[in-house]
Amino acid sequence: MSWIAVNGRQVELNGEKSLLEVIRKAGIDLPTLCYHPELSVYGACRLCLVEVEGRGIAAACHTPPMEGMRIHTHTASLRRLRKMALELILARHNRECTSCSRSGSCRLQELAERCQVGAPRFGSAGSSKTRGRLVDDSGPALVRDASKCILCGECVRMCAEWQGIGVLNFSRRGAQMAVSTAFEAPLRDTECVNCGQCVAVCPTGALVVKPQIDQVWEALQDPGKVVCVQIAPAVRVAIGEEFGLAPGDSTTGRLAAALHRLGADKVFDTSIAADLTVLEETEEFLQRLAAGERLPLFTSCCPAWVKYAEQFFPELLPNLSSCRSPQQMLGSLVKRFYSTELGLSPEAVIMVSVMPCTAKKFEAQRPEFAAGGVPDVDFVITTHELAQMIREHGLDYMALPEEPLDEPFAQATGAGLIFGVTGGVSEAVLRRAYEVLGCEPAHAVEFTEVRGFEGLRTCELPLGDKTLRLGVVHGLANAARLLREIQAGALHYDLVEVMACPGGCVGGAGQPLNSADSAVRRRRGAGLYADDRAQKVRRAQENPAVTALYNRWLGAPGSAAAHAALHTSYTPRRTLTIGADETCVQAGASPSVG
Repeated sequence: MSWIAVNGRQVELNGEKSLLEVIRKAGIDLPTLCYHPELSVYGACRLCLVEVEGRGIAAACHTPPMEGMRIHTHTASLRRLRKMALELILARHNRECTSCSRSGSCRLQELAERCQVGAPRFGSAGSSKTRGRLVDDSGPALVRDASKCILCGECVRMCAEWQGIGVLNFSRRGAQMAVSTAFEAPLRDTECVNCGQCVAVCPTGALVVKPQIDQVWEALQDPGKVVCVQIAPAVRVAIGEEFGLAPGDSTTGRLAAALHRLGADKVFDTSIAADLTVLEETEEFLQRLAAGERLPLFTSCCPAWVKYAEQFFPELLPNLSSCRSPQQMLGSLVKRFYSTELGLSPEAVIMVSVMPCTAKKFEAQRPEFAAGGVPDVDFVITTHELAQMIREHGLDYMALPEEPLDEPFAQATGAGLIFGVTGGVSEAVLRRAYEVLGCEPAHAVEFTEVRGFEGLRTCELPLGDKTLRLGVVHGLANAARLLREIQAGALHYDLVEVMACPGGCVGGAGQPLNSADSAVRRRRGAGLYADDRAQKVRRAQENPAVTALYNRWLGAPGSAAAHAALHTSYTPRRTLTIGADETCVQAGASPSVG
């Protein structure tokens, strides 16, 4: 057995790649501001310094462990160096903490308090005039504030390594170094897909979600409006974390109660629209499979992935499912049909979405999802934003009674619920496709072959007289590699599910701020699978509420009425235009990965 000694205690080595991993395994939370276990090692913040007997001071994040090492983590010299490093970081940081949206959940603020950094000895030179554009709120989903950037590089590596896009990068040198977009263009003019994963890893308030809380409060308090709120599947297994529950604990009933008390007239389940997606997408998939045309079929539930495809792989847009995302399906039904049944105009019915995803804010503003200038979804708030509203209203979330969701969008199946975790869309479609083709016993509903958290998962399943090949991918860099292999003819797939965020929607950037933790994402996913198993009905086609909606408004899956209300189309888009010049990045150009 090999080991190292951490503060005099032996810790067994078991394949750890760095001293930091070993130290955290020993139960010591060694501070860092630039380390992320799923990204490359950067080693810039210098907070994880340790003393190695016989070797001196080293950064734990990129020092490999060696048998017999003796490590000290909190000597007097290390405490002094760590405190000085924090003071230097704070010297260039905007320290107006009370007005920052991340106050109370800021990693830098937490470490400054923990390391007892009071008034830093180094004056705040502020680098407001040397770091380009200060506050950029030009986009629909994200806000950048350069005055709060500490140059940790987390956003740079996340965008390049996980999403394969590289919207953000370092510019300039020395004291003028900054993180910026190409040519310091506003985010709205870049190839940003609004996934928000840069927000999920940012330790300060340099990158935050663009809020719509004030607009939602205004709608809720307007007596002339009927406010309908829809809740995405991944929200129910994450919002409880904001109030002390464990990740994965489902609180749908409390969510409904909280929203009713905030003033919502109706609270609906986005999962019923996911059930509609299953029926529409399966119909589309089986038609393509029978004809052997436009395969593989790519799912279209993730708006960040759709925008990515429009920008970098427009030649594959005919392969995307024409189904709207569940958010937009439900918004369309509410504005087209439900408002009429209420005797109201679409303008008088406000559709608010509670989503785990920041890209949904972008999606709701797409012109394809508006009729006569009236958007199908008026406002999108994240899980974290809703938690803020609950706290502002003074509600004791844990004391709220369980309340039912509101008809006619209340009864979802297990198939709709698992849309919130990577592989869930594929599994839900399989539950329908196998029944249509008579390829499974009536009770078989679980397709565990598509489950898991690897970046790319492939499986082959018998489907009638065919062998169905599926790909499930999360992370756009992983998707890009897969797409290039498909285009090169190296791989064949019939159905490919793509999600931009790690783990799917459970890891969306609108979730509570520990979404960058892979263990938390897995527990949320497990919570959705547990909810699925608890449902009396687990296949979309068996949902009586969905059957009623088709009988009431849509006819049948794939009908003209269903296509008008539940489907859309996509358009290639340029990614970066500077002034009167031609595009710097042409639509269809593949981004660099890594």
